Amino acid sequence: MALFDFLKKNAQQEQTTLDKGLEKSKTSVLEKISHAIVGKSTIDDDVLDNLEEALITSDVGVETTLRIIERVQARVSRDKYIGTGELHHLLVDETCQLLKENDLGKEDDLSAHKPYVIMVVGVNGVGKTTTIGKLAYLFKQSGKKVFLGAADTFRAAAVEQLCIWGERIGVTVIKQQQGSDPASVAYDTLQSAVKNDADIVLIDTAGRLHNKINLMNELTKIRNVMQRVVPDAPHEVMLVLDGSTGQNAFEQAKQFTQATQVNSLAITKLDGTAKGGVVLGISDQFKIPVRWIGLGEKEEDLRPFDREAFVKSLLGQS
Repeated sequence: MALFDFLKKNAQQEQTTLDKGLEKSKTSVLEKISHAIVGKSTIDDDVLDNLEEALITSDVGVETTLRIIERVQARVSRDKYIGTGELHHLLVDETCQLLKENDLGKEDDLSAHKPYVIMVVGVNGVGKTTTIGKLAYLFKQSGKKVFLGAADTFRAAAVEQLCIWGERIGVTVIKQQQGSDPASVAYDTLQSAVKNDADIVLIDTAGRLHNKINLMNELTKIRNVMQRVVPDAPHEVMLVLDGSTGQNAFEQAKQFTQATQVNSLAITKLDGTAKGGVVLGISDQFKIPVRWIGLGEKEEDLRPFDREAFVKSLLGQS
């Protein structure tokens, strides 16, 4: 994101930050890849079978793993002789290319809309409200005027948490009483944001998945009400997923992409898990760009997602 150039240090520093955040996942994946090639000098069928198992058990997902293995196999056949010593480079290269080809999402230009409205969705417990707070911090650091809408009115803790974030980083939070209509909160937030010439609006939403129809109706209502104030809102629907849940994150992504028009992803809690491979599978299978990854508790630990740097770190070529 050009908006966040201030976050970009030199490439080596950024890679070091990523390596540290993904340490548990990286260690797990490298151990499995090393086991896949032990005692082998060339990449044969046994190595490919072992590599397939290594990726699947690293939460990359079956479909994405098979695509990666097919690409590696084709590359080995084309290049005739490739030693196992070259496997890491080959694996990184083909995985990066796969994600590049399958990522059809276009990054939105935040400056093209004022205010730029982001509706944030996700189940309770994934770090949704915390992610909103961290995003607000980053937006403010970049010089933007930010408003937050506490539309998860069914949980008093969510509203309180958002207010704490607002006070901590110095941004406005619009709220109503617990149990209020979430769409009403979103409407008030946008009205206030427009009146006060805000640049960015982040709308928190309830994270209930027990009834997909109710969820769909609620999110649609919020969208329709916001459009009375900002006709093309929301400009982005961001789904927050907990990376530490591994394959369960896939199911959440399926549910929410069916319930609403998700067009960006944030994947949290990657620093405390060995399941970082799930980012590759979700990025590949849902054709929705991963915008952010969470690598720690601090505000600055929410990082823009760099596909190539992430793959290099996870698969051991940093």
